[in-house]
Order: sequence, then structure tokens, then C-alpha cells
Amino acid sequence: MTQSDSVLDYMKRHGSITQAEASKALACARLGARIFDLKARGHQIITIIERGNNRFGLPTHWAKYILIEAAS
Repeated sequence: MTQSDSVLDYMKRHGSITQAEASKALACARLGARIFDLKARGHQIITIIERGNNRFGLPTHWAKYILIEAAS
């Protein structure tokens, strides 16, 4: 199973994925690249920018990728 396949499987089970989740659950350090690959394979994935505070209490933002439809 490729790393892209692992990301897709995770998204099918959980509906979405963030870089923090990808790093922890899949040891995937380049989630954006894997999302690009999945989109190239025909999967419909949207990106939502979430905002919050980091562990130091400073404002930050991150991408959350949501699987809309798996390619046939």
C-alpha cells in the first residue's frame, strides 16, 4: 500500500485529515503532496483552513482536507 493509499483509507474512515493526524497516524510528513496525488487520480477533496492556537498560545492556522467523493 502506498502512502497515498494510506491517506485515502484514513480519509474514508474518518472523513478528513490534517497534517498533525497524518504525521501521528501515518508517519506522513508531506500530506499536501499526497493530497495532490489523490486529486490527480480523480478524488474530490476540498481544503478548509482552520484557525486556533498553537501549544504556546499563539494564533496559527492549518489545512484540513475533506474527502468529498472517491474516484470510481
